[in-house]
Amino acid sequence: MGLKIYNTLTRKIENFKPLKDKEVKLFVCGPTVYDFIHIGNAKTFVQFDIIVKYLRYRGYKVFYIQNITDIDDKIIKKANEEKVDWKVISSKYEKAFLEDVKSLGITSVDKFPRATDYIKEIVSQVKRLIEKGFAYKISDGYYFDLSKFKEYGKLAKRTTAEGEDAVSRVDENTEKRNKGDFCLLKFSKEGEPFWEDVLELEVSNEEYERRVKEAIEKDDKEFLKLNNINKTKWKK
Repeated sequence: MGLKIYNTLTRKIENFKPLKDKEVKLFVCGPTVYDFIHIGNAKTFVQFDIIVKYLRYRGYKVFYIQNITDIDDKIIKKANEEKVDWKVISSKYEKAFLEDVKSLGITSVDKFPRATDYIKEIVSQVKRLIEKGFAYKISDGYYFDLSKFKEYGKLAKRTTAEGEDAVSRVDENTEKRNKGDFCLLKFSKEGEPFWEDVLELEVSNEEYERRVKEAIEKDDKEFLKLNNINKTKWKK
């Protein structure tokens, strides 16, 4: 008997079909280590631990990672309040998190990658989003433009407009194009930690025009669609 799961997108119970044979790659958002995890966090981690263990029991080869956000405004704020380096805070609560994970019997995670170990990759991803027209720059950082991604919220059956009524986890800034736009990369303030891999991608009108013409020549349908460009009306 095959494994069946509930598909959030179709709202139906369907046969479980990995992209490749019996290999499964799973990512679950881990903690932002500025405080101890609470029972709600633990519930999520325990649930996915059970799922992964069951998949392995059924013969699936699972690679399971859970990230650790070890640099964040909350971490910096707490470090300032306690008058210690931000690394002291992130290290303290990462250690506490891993101890909690162990005490809960969670043993299925293959890797706990830290955000600060992948700054170059993060910068590279943000740069590609900007070049494709998904993101833009304002005073405090680079933001994802919800209006350029029409399928945003489809798993939750929510439209882009509806996404703007929930901003509890979204940065507030009056400069944003859409209320629900979220920050991809923030600029460091004076005295805050920073990395040398600074992303600087200012797109002038001339540069934008060059990119559009290049996209037309290469028939880059994704770029043209995102930027609502009609090839027949654009002067080459």
